[in-house]
Amino acid sequence: MRNTLLQVLAALACTLAACAEVMPVSDFSLEKIAGKWFMTGFATNAQWFVNHKDSMKMGTSMLVPTEGGDLDMSYANLNADGTCWRMTHLAKKTDTPGRFTFHSQAWNNDNDMRFVDVVYDDYAVIHTIKTKEGTSEILNKLYSRTPEVSEVLQQKFTQFSLDTGILADNIAILPKNEECPEA
Repeated sequence: MRNTLLQVLAALACTLAACAEVMPVSDFSLEKIAGKWFMTGFATNAQWFVNHKDSMKMGTSMLVPTEGGDLDMSYANLNADGTCWRMTHLAKKTDTPGRFTFHSQAWNNDNDMRFVDVVYDDYAVIHTIKTKEGTSEILNKLYSRTPEVSEVLQQKFTQFSLDTGILADNIAILPKNEECPEA
């Protein structure tokens, strides 16, 4: 019952304009977002995260702009057994700079991703609305150029996540982790 209630509340929060009002930064630069990022923060009311957040650790993402203005995204996370979990997506540009869409084959959902706060040599806050079978969930990620994240940035990410309907218990600053070897 609690799981169903959380899903309903997450969908309701999204419906009540939390999803629609979050806009990307006005001066987004695809070239400056390129490169290696550490995924240092993660926030969502999705049930899978509620069940697994205690075992999640920091991973890395490579963001590579394409000639057509899309964004190749690859993610890697080192598992406890030494293997690597990897995922890639091609995020398609939209008419709004800093906003991309993609379909995840792995999770069978549609994603509306926005870079909402960026200091290109330091951090990026990414807000994604994930929709599957008519139900939407919010996922916020904090990317950093280094594995260290200041207390001020952690608080900023936490407040943004609360403002977008994420429950406080579902906001995590991820513990450091070794990186996966190059594939």
